[in-house]
Amino acid sequence: MLNLRIFGIVITMLTLVLSCGKSPKTLREVSSFGDNWQFKLDNAPNSPWDTVSLPHTAKIEPLVVNDQWQGTATYKKDYEVKSLKGKKRFFYFEGVMQEAKVYINDSLVADHKGGYLPFTVDATNYLMQNAKNTITVKVINVDDATIPPGKALSVLDFNLFGGIYRNVYSIETNEIYITDAVAANKVNGGGLLVKFDTINKELASGFVKTHLRNDSDKERAIKLQVSLKDAEKNEVHTSITDLKIAANSDISHVEEIQVANPKLWSPNAPNLYKVEVSILEGETPIDFKIESIGIRNIKLTDTAFYLNGEKLFLNGTNRHQEYPYVGYALSDEAQYRDAYKIKEAGFNFVRLSHYPHAEAFMKACDELGLLVMNCIPGWQFIGGEEFVKNSVQDVKDLARRDRNHPSVIFWENSLNESGMTNEYMQLVNEVLEAELPYEDTYSAGWINDSSYDLFIPARQHAKPPFYWNNFEEKGRPIVIAEYGDWEYYAQNAGFNQKEFSDLKESERSSRQARNSGEKGLLQQALNYQEAFNSNLKGAQSIGHANWLMFDYNRGYSDDLETSGISDIFRIPKFSYYFYKSQKDIGMKEFGEPMVFIASYWTEESTPKIKVFSNAEEVALYLNDSLIARKKPTINSISEKLPHPPFEFDLSEFKSGQLKAIGYVGGKEVTTHKIITPEEAVKLELSADVKNIAISENHPDVVFVYAKITDKNGTLVPGATNRVLFKVKGNSAELIGENPVKAEAGIATILLRTTSKTGSIEINAESENLESTHLKI
Repeated sequence: MLNLRIFGIVITMLTLVLSCGKSPKTLREVSSFGDNWQFKLDNAPNSPWDTVSLPHTAKIEPLVVNDQWQGTATYKKDYEVKSLKGKKRFFYFEGVMQEAKVYINDSLVADHKGGYLPFTVDATNYLMQNAKNTITVKVINVDDATIPPGKALSVLDFNLFGGIYRNVYSIETNEIYITDAVAANKVNGGGLLVKFDTINKELASGFVKTHLRNDSDKERAIKLQVSLKDAEKNEVHTSITDLKIAANSDISHVEEIQVANPKLWSPNAPNLYKVEVSILEGETPIDFKIESIGIRNIKLTDTAFYLNGEKLFLNGTNRHQEYPYVGYALSDEAQYRDAYKIKEAGFNFVRLSHYPHAEAFMKACDELGLLVMNCIPGWQFIGGEEFVKNSVQDVKDLARRDRNHPSVIFWENSLNESGMTNEYMQLVNEVLEAELPYEDTYSAGWINDSSYDLFIPARQHAKPPFYWNNFEEKGRPIVIAEYGDWEYYAQNAGFNQKEFSDLKESERSSRQARNSGEKGLLQQALNYQEAFNSNLKGAQSIGHANWLMFDYNRGYSDDLETSGISDIFRIPKFSYYFYKSQKDIGMKEFGEPMVFIASYWTEESTPKIKVFSNAEEVALYLNDSLIARKKPTINSISEKLPHPPFEFDLSEFKSGQLKAIGYVGGKEVTTHKIITPEEAVKLELSADVKNIAISENHPDVVFVYAKITDKNGTLVPGATNRVLFKVKGNSAELIGENPVKAEAGIATILLRTTSKTGSIEINAESENLESTHLKI
């Protein structure tokens, strides 16, 4: 499970018991600062202030965002401050969309531009001690060509949902402290920087660079203790160094470390260590930081990617960080659930299109074993001098925030699909090289330019039928950064011009909503299959990422972009199971045998049944009568797949049960059944908490699903009943249209908890259906 930051209570990062036997000392107090903010939109000055908790979206939007709110909003909060003698007080903002002016007691202390990366406010000298203080944040979210991505919302391919939409923390520590990597603004420095430069199964060696600051008015003698512990809390390295730091100055210290027989990090074994660094003055601990790290060796060649010395093909997806209604205001748990779903779908790689994603999502990738392409903000736009300046700062801040994550293997310091100049590309790559001057720092760009280590074209950037299969350029490995959508949306047919000649353009597209019916869902899955198979024919392709994991809103469009393999509510489509079937059996946690019949088996169903499975053979039964037992179907659009689909021709529809059994080595390993649905009679409720429970410590957001079923509990995919949701108590609220019309037999609403909760009860009812309730 993800080691989530506790949000809503004060936490102490660590207590140290010194070897001399003195009592424990409390260090660096990090407190959630998300509760009890006052909020209002500035275009409604006479409206009352609302009490809100963070993360928070400036405006709840409809499911399809035709006209996203833009403007200025104000957040303010009163809080008591005790004596700060010899202390420092900071506020850490993980993300505010997209310009934030921060005031402490009416003094402007920060003006941060950029909606996706963190910033720190040093409030120490602005606070009144032993008194009530006020922090005010003016949040400006309007079209601004100087702030990346820079493009006006009305022509942007994603939305910029306003508000203080990520976590905020109050940090109290001492006058000598370990800095924040982004706030320190040091090239290849600031905070903690951990790097292993020699790695093999026998030994890993590297260093921990710590940046320290003394904000007192005298020189101080200190000790710096560096420890490295494995997941079982075994100490594999420890050292103490005597240092002196002058008044009102900073220093960096580099400590060399070695780990014998390291437990290497990989997607199949995401082993993590903790670096613990503390400052002691005499025998008194005065500051402390912990950083989770992984030890892994990556190498990029002309034609392959290697992880820990083994060649690995990157099978990935793209992700937008949006939820319906609340936009970007996700809890840490919701971020983790998204990462889990990506991993569960069979992917080992995710591209964070087209901006930096939340810190909780990055941590989830580390813990789950998801390789990451990290991206700066950008899409089809490059601005003037100030835009370039801000974009360069994004490169710096992204590297400083995420450099210790073992999941990050590529840095997309490229403005996606934008006409970047040679000067810009050379500049951002020089900046990245200065920040991370290591052999395994790999830059990625969508333009085939020698400034970048990795070329990341999308399939639509080349012509059919070969796309990038015939790409040959010495020293230019490629990752197909997007595939499966546009080549079927705009060109409408991919390779299958004749086969698709009887289909309408909308039927050929991969943009199929979950209620598009079997025909649409099968077409989307076929498109992804064909493109996946085609990509594997490219000699220099080291990986690919489909477009995309989840449906999402676009700034310029009045409909959802529906090429996700799951819908915006995270409910899988048929294509999800195609990808899940490409995962080999035996992988830890996510490598289970699977079989899936891609049909609802109704009178409208095609009798040509497709089954996705990672088994060696599949037997299909109709009403317990064997139709056939087959090996996978090998043809021109499946011959390169790890696990091609299985195809069965039943010639005609017969009501009843279809059952697929998967075999490995002649033994049954997995089963899937579907039954022809009967009349809809009842509702079944569930909440999307399978892999991580709703937080008991801070506000959370989770999907609640009302499945419309027949008397046997079979989903009725054609049901579109309107379902009314109700929640008991005042500890949670429902967000979204209510009642809501079911889509393909499932009605979904978003549950947002508002305080610490013991239990939540949700009821669902619909005319002529048996109602139900759910306790969480």
